[in-house]
Amino acid sequence: MKKSRTRLVRTLIWRAALGLVAVASISTASQAEIGSVRVVFAKAGFILGVGTGQGILTLRGHNYPFRVSGMSLGATIGASANKMIGRALNIRAPGDVAGTYSAFGAGAALAGGAGGVQLQNATGVILQLHGVKAGVELSVSVGGVTIIME
Repeated sequence: MKKSRTRLVRTLIWRAALGLVAVASISTASQAEIGSVRVVFAKAGFILGVGTGQGILTLRGHNYPFRVSGMSLGATIGASANKMIGRALNIRAPGDVAGTYSAFGAGAALAGGAGGVQLQNATGVILQLHGVKAGVELSVSVGGVTIIME
């Protein structure tokens, strides 16, 4: 009787260990990844800013092009061309980047300047971008950006 209890306990421990290994391997496969992002965006506005552009997501060694459009409301005046680079966080697949992002950003340009923004969409993807601006623009605004994969 004692041997059968010991065997039962060993079997239960063995099965529990296998179960933990299986769960760990499943959760590792579904971990979110970090991609790199390059965006070129042209923007113009007076209080209300409107812009359009294109970008590339690089994930797992592959490039995925996308289009960007957006609008901002706040202290915006002027026009600029923005070249931004950064990271895309919480990605499980390239299509996760598509969607509408809310944003708060600030920047200035007088012939050339700098700017940065952090965006987040409904699926939890976060874009952290920074870069250079060319043109004449001053902005501190809240807005939205829509990304469509090509």
